[in-house]
Amino acid sequence: MHMRLFNEFLTGSDTLRVYQGENLLFSSTKDRLIPLLDYIARFGHTYQPPVVILDKVMGNAAALLSVKAGCGEVYSPLGSQLAIKTLDRYGIKYHLTEIVAFIQNSSGKDMCPMEKLSVDKEPEEFYELLIKLSAGHEADGKVKDSQAGKREIVL
Repeated sequence: MHMRLFNEFLTGSDTLRVYQGENLLFSSTKDRLIPLLDYIARFGHTYQPPVVILDKVMGNAAALLSVKAGCGEVYSPLGSQLAIKTLDRYGIKYHLTEIVAFIQNSSGKDMCPMEKLSVDKEPEEFYELLIKLSAGHEADGKVKDSQAGKREIVL
């Protein structure tokens, strides 16, 4: 069932989709970790886990946030060994087309900064760290409390 949805995802412009069964709960075309942070901030406590996450890149940072999001299964065309360790540790099934040692930065010469930052972190610890970091860096996005009392990432 989800393999069909994953194949559709691969040909689309979304960078993240979150499903419960075949019901699409959330989708985004934003880059990096922003879609997962948006999902957690807006819907993380609304739906009963487990959800299924389709993400364009599943590094360790995304894996930790997937745990926080109540994920039971992930699909991605690219995943890292670090992510696999996290997914295994938390019992999340994964379907990764290509597996690399680690997610690279945009220059391809070093580890992605978020992959580095996520090493040896627990899901909640990493999530809170990202919230604090994003609140202090307007160019990368910030978090504000909405009128409904939920955290929102604002770009």
